[in-house]
Amino acid sequence: MGWYEDDDVWVGFADVMFPPRRAAEAQRLVATSPLLKVAGGDRVLDLACGPATHVVPLAAQGAVVTGVDLSMSMLAMAQAACERAGVTARLVRADMREFVEPGGYDLVINMYTSFGYFTDPGDNLAVLRNAHASLAPGGRLLVDVLGKEVLAGWVGRPQAVDVDGGGTVFMRDTILADWTRLRTDWTYVRGDEVRRTSIHCVLYSAAELRALFEAAGFTDVECYGDFDGAPYDNHARRLIVRGTRA
Repeated sequence: MGWYEDDDVWVGFADVMFPPRRAAEAQRLVATSPLLKVAGGDRVLDLACGPATHVVPLAAQGAVVTGVDLSMSMLAMAQAACERAGVTARLVRADMREFVEPGGYDLVINMYTSFGYFTDPGDNLAVLRNAHASLAPGGRLLVDVLGKEVLAGWVGRPQAVDVDGGGTVFMRDTILADWTRLRTDWTYVRGDEVRRTSIHCVLYSAAELRALFEAAGFTDVECYGDFDGAPYDNHARRLIVRGTRA
């Protein structure tokens, strides 16, 4: 079983992965980012939607949103978030390696390094191919990850981060297999409770992820360093790749 299939990880570390500031940031980005701009009636697919972090603000902008996640716990949290916000979204339990709805969307998003979960490179390419097939002509895919170039600037330094819900999470990153994979070990301490997990993902440079997009059939592939459309250069904070279905 892959780590991402373990619901205990998502439930036990939800406060770490999805603090309130992340929802506030998503709301701000949907309102201001040229990369996330939607019009009323646009059909949007959020792959690995988690607790509706982006589903809610996109739906509030008038988009018709489908959120897909493998975790039933995350989908339950997503449904509750939509109800609190007074928005409607379609929430589907599915594996993004298999989920395809041909021509069904104008925008597909995959946020916060939710790409590269699978150790088989063919599986990650399948995710992109499914997204390509699920887009209408002219539709766009947006993938947000930590690129190798960004990660190289700070990886290796252990971190201790206070969690909004209480407690502290200790994080340590390890580069594996010649800079092709990353393991992040988390130890979450809250009172007398200690939880541990390890998260694995495939690492991509901008050139590698661009090539993967092109292999999946995307055209006009562009790389950005932030959601304001800044270039992917030595000042980049993220690696955001956007491709278009011709």
